[in-house]
Amino acid sequence: SQGAKNRLVEAMSWELTEKGIVSIGTNPGPVHSDRIYKTVYPKAASEFLRVSGFEELIPTEVEIVNKEILGLLGEDEETIKNGIKAAAEKLGKQESTLTNLLNKVQSIAEKIQKNTSTMIPDQQFLSQDQVATTILTLADDDQAKILNGKIIPGDRVFYPVRSHITSIPETVKQHDYSSKIAVLTIDATDEEDAKRAEEIAANIESNGGQAICFISDKCSKEVQDSITNKFHSHVIDFSKNEEITRWFNTAKSKGDIEVFIHITGKVPNISRLTELSRKEWDGLTNKFINIPATVSQNAMNIFVPNGSNDPRLFKDATGRIVIIGPDLPYGKKIGGGERAKVEVFRGALRPFATTVNQELSDVLKSNVRVFLVLAGAVDGKEPNNARITDAINYSISNDSKSSAEVIFCPDESR
Repeated sequence: SQGAKNRLVEAMSWELTEKGIVSIGTNPGPVHSDRIYKTVYPKAASEFLRVSGFEELIPTEVEIVNKEILGLLGEDEETIKNGIKAAAEKLGKQESTLTNLLNKVQSIAEKIQKNTSTMIPDQQFLSQDQVATTILTLADDDQAKILNGKIIPGDRVFYPVRSHITSIPETVKQHDYSSKIAVLTIDATDEEDAKRAEEIAANIESNGGQAICFISDKCSKEVQDSITNKFHSHVIDFSKNEEITRWFNTAKSKGDIEVFIHITGKVPNISRLTELSRKEWDGLTNKFINIPATVSQNAMNIFVPNGSNDPRLFKDATGRIVIIGPDLPYGKKIGGGERAKVEVFRGALRPFATTVNQELSDVLKSNVRVFLVLAGAVDGKEPNNARITDAINYSISNDSKSSAEVIFCPDESR
C-alpha cells in the first residue's frame, strides 16, 4: 500500500537527515510495462474468477489451471493452442473450458485496465522515459535539498476508498459473552501490554465468557507467568503456522468462539530503523505484519472451514477478529523520529485491515470482519485500556457488521 511505504520513507528521513543524507520517496504510479499487461492485470482477473469458480471448475481448480495458462496471454495463436492442449491433457480438463477461461481472464484484465485509466484525470499511463525523467529531476542537487525527506506521489490514480477510520461511539453496550469463548493471542512487548491483555480477558470472564490466552514464546518469563497465573493459557510459537492452527482447533473443540483478539504489543525500544540488522528488521515485520496476518487467516479458517480453498463458503458467514496494534508513544515531549518509527508499523496494519474487509464485504459478501484498534493519541496522552475494551465490545455488536469504519483510534477524541 502507498500509505505503508510513505510511513517508511518518513521514518527513514528523520534518521538519515542527521547523517547529512538526502532522502526522497517517490512512486511512479501507472507505467506502461510488459509486467503490468502480462502479470498484474491478468493476476487480478484470475483472482476474481477463483473467488467465484468458472463453468465446471471449482475455485481450487481455477487456481491450478490459471497457473498453467496465464503465461499464454499475448502469445500467437499457435502457441496458445498448443499450450492449452498440453494443459488440458496434464490436468484432465476440456480444452474448450480452458480456452473460455483464458478468454474470460483476458476480457476481465482489459476491463480492469480500462477502469484504472478512467481513474486518471488525463487517462494516460506514463512511459518508462517519463518516469526516468521524474527520478533524475528529483535527484538534481538543488531540487533534492528542497524536497529532502518528502514524499512525491507520482501515482495520479484516484481510487474510490470507503471511509474507514473512526474513534468509538460514546455509548457502547457491554457485550454478553455467556458461555462463549474469546481467544486472545498475545505478543506482549512489556508488562503494560500484558496488563492490557489481562484487563481484556477479565472483562470477558466477568461477563460470562471464557478467555483462552495463547502467549508468544518471545514474551518475557514475567509476562508469561503473570497471564498464566490468572487465565487459561498456553505458550506457543507464533512463527509456526501449523502450531497456531493446531491450538485454534483445540480452542474450537472447547465451545463456541465469539471473537479472536490479537495483541501485537508495543514497538520495542530500538535506536534507529536504519541501523537494524536484517534479522532484527525481519523480527519487527513478523511481529507487526506477518503474525497478525497469520493469526487472522487461522481465525478465518475457524469461522469458515475450508474457506481458503473455496471462497464461496464465506458468503453470509459471521465472525469477528480484532487486532490491537502498537500504541503511539506517550509523554510530554515526543520527538518526530520516535513517532515516525511507530507509525511505520501502524501504517502497515491500516491498509491490511482496509483491504481484508473490502474483500470480505464487497467481494465475498461475508459478515466476517477484521477490526484494527490503534491506541494512543497524537498529542501524547496515555492510552486508556477501558476504551480498547469498548472498541472490542462495539466490534462484536451487531452494529459493527455494516459499519464502514474498521479501524478504531479509541483515544483520539476532540
